[in-house]
Amino acid sequence: CMVKERMEVMETIGAAMKSLAGMLRGAVTYDASAVREQAAKISGHGGEALTALFPDGSVEGPSEATPAIWENWERFSGLAQKITDYADALSAAADNARAGHMMGLGGMMSGAEPSAEMLAAMPPEAAFGHLVQTCKDCHRQFRAKR
Repeated sequence: CMVKERMEVMETIGAAMKSLAGMLRGAVTYDASAVREQAAKISGHGGEALTALFPDGSVEGPSEATPAIWENWERFSGLAQKITDYADALSAAADNARAGHMMGLGGMMSGAEPSAEMLAAMPPEAAFGHLVQTCKDCHRQFRAKR
């Protein structure tokens, strides 16, 4: 069932995000190859791979998807693509971390949105912050409240 598959993909993305958060917030030891591995999992589930899991009107069963997805498909598919773009930027930025130089996520979230290319040249926390924000934006607009 499409809804079940969708929920499994979201769980995979969520688990990868949690693993990344631990490393990027300093709760566990930073490992650039592990960052790339988790980012690749997320990237592979974004973009068209994600939008394919939302055929028109598939809200039956335990789905948390709202009809707003299909009413605002361009916005939804744009956010899905950003997940891949930002996850790829995070992967590219994985080696930009310097031990003891982890910058907080808060300060980088203001102002104009940087491109994925710009994020790839920044510390990985920057790309991760934008990835987190994209997930939140999509859930706020397109996910039913539990």
